[in-house]
Amino acid sequence: MNIYKLLASETVHMAGILIFCGTLFGTSRTTDAQSEHSVRPEDGETMASSEGLDDLDVRIVRLLNSDARKSFRDISKEVDASISTVSNRIRRLEEDGVISGYVPLLNESKLGFDVLAVVGVKIHKGKLLEVQRRIAKDERVTHVYDVTGEWDSIVVVRLRTTRELDAFIKRLGSMEYVENTYTQVVLNVVKEERRVLL
Repeated sequence: MNIYKLLASETVHMAGILIFCGTLFGTSRTTDAQSEHSVRPEDGETMASSEGLDDLDVRIVRLLNSDARKSFRDISKEVDASISTVSNRIRRLEEDGVISGYVPLLNESKLGFDVLAVVGVKIHKGKLLEVQRRIAKDERVTHVYDVTGEWDSIVVVRLRTTRELDAFIKRLGSMEYVENTYTQVVLNVVKEERRVLL
């Protein structure tokens, strides 16, 4: 697993869009009841099933990916659809969980967070989820992954100083049911992408 590809963008300064990957790739679990309330296509418009996105959905998401602050009017012009169609599509994508939220993409180093670390954690059998949830409560932790391989979990943390990292690792290692940790400090970021690109 290439963890570094999953980290947040270091240099992007535009608004970002959070997308639930499972829905994009056809694993949405929309129920029949949800389907009844889905937005219906307007004249001449084709809709994908609840199992995926159609071409218009993809074009809308691509535009939001480039600038999540783009207005419905601007999007409608670029995709050649009515404003109401665009509004309905975006609302449906939000309701279905394809779009899970909107955030600005910040340059963490310019905000003083100069230390990025990837931490492997070995956790006592049967306590994995409990420990992961406790780790995830720390606001400095950006990612907690349940992974295969030598380590049970991968934790990504963004801190201001190596002293903060030292304290974090010691606290993590002293947590109940944590058996061992392994820390890698990121020296240089070659590429990071937090958007799902279609």
